[in-house]
Amino acid sequence: MTLIERLRQRAAQRDAAHTRRHRRVQSQRSGMLTACDGKNLVNFSSNDYLGFAQHPEVIAAFRKSAERDGVGSAGSALVTGHFAAHRELELQAAALFGYEAALFTGSGYLANIGILQSLLDDASVCVQDKYNHACLLDGARFSGAALKRYPHADMVQAEARCAEANTDTLMLVSDGVFSMDGDAADLPALHAIAQRHRATLMIDDAHGVGVLGATGRGSVQAAGLHAADVPILVLPAGKALGGQGALILAQRDIIQHLLETARPYLFSTAPAPAMAAALSASLRLLESQTQHHAALLGNIHHFRRRAEAAGLPMLDSHTAIQPLMAGDNERALRWSEQLIDAGFWVSAIRPPTVPQGKSRLRITLTALHTEKQIDALVTALAEITGDGSDRG
Repeated sequence: MTLIERLRQRAAQRDAAHTRRHRRVQSQRSGMLTACDGKNLVNFSSNDYLGFAQHPEVIAAFRKSAERDGVGSAGSALVTGHFAAHRELELQAAALFGYEAALFTGSGYLANIGILQSLLDDASVCVQDKYNHACLLDGARFSGAALKRYPHADMVQAEARCAEANTDTLMLVSDGVFSMDGDAADLPALHAIAQRHRATLMIDDAHGVGVLGATGRGSVQAAGLHAADVPILVLPAGKALGGQGALILAQRDIIQHLLETARPYLFSTAPAPAMAAALSASLRLLESQTQHHAALLGNIHHFRRRAEAAGLPMLDSHTAIQPLMAGDNERALRWSEQLIDAGFWVSAIRPPTVPQGKSRLRITLTALHTEKQIDALVTALAEITGDGSDRG
């Protein structure tokens, strides 16, 4: 069988299982209104939780930097790609979140792969939640460390995996907010486990920063913890911060080690300085304009109240991620297409992103949604899910 024949066979298998992926094309957006594949839709799949991707101050900072520094960095950070905008963003992020130092990388995936490859080896043990993002799992596998996974959110088993580890280098790694279920990790428990077993705690807060905490500083703030309690914090910038890339926050010794040894950082062209400038603007907004965070929380609460009143099959999430369970793949796809026809963009999430039998609609709320849009979505969801006979 040739390569192309094998790929076509696998594509046919995905067709039969209703797991084929297709990209939709946006041609214009304004707030949460988007022109997509020739249709005008309200976007309930965006991770732009605070609306910063479209904020005038963020756009202006990007434009000003691009006019001064050009579009691309034209080199890796250790060659010619490290600009003043990068340095300023790293200093600003470290100060805002209370860490000694920060490192700006090209994506959350690259950040997590680089951290785990750089800090772990085949004599190390990495303990992770089974629902962690793929990049955390991949990073541990690529490092050669023994990867020990515990059932989702099971702190008894998390402790057991740490207790049985026979190594001087033990890392306990979790998402702050899990990207498909929308639930928050038990950070106080994870911190206590790490302390008891002398493990380094690492948290990826992609879906927590800008959402959780009294002032939107994320999962660490919401848990009442501090930088000393979470030695490595990763803040991917493509969600609430509205940009691209990721910030790694840690002690200065860890950051220095990563910038000298983390292969995805060493051998990648540095992110555009204009993106660093834009993210600096986003962090200023996060710190000074609390109305965006308040609007997001209001929309989450409003959606939860309306969804509960409508009897929708939602998971128990109180973050911006609101999963509506469909069960099988075909049903999730059908519901998503019915919502497109009704004027809403809500993506169907299927295996391997979620376990078999756990397909769903992944609804995301943002500060830019209106209550009228949320009410209309809930009405449409109630209509497509029917009286319960068509639910997973």
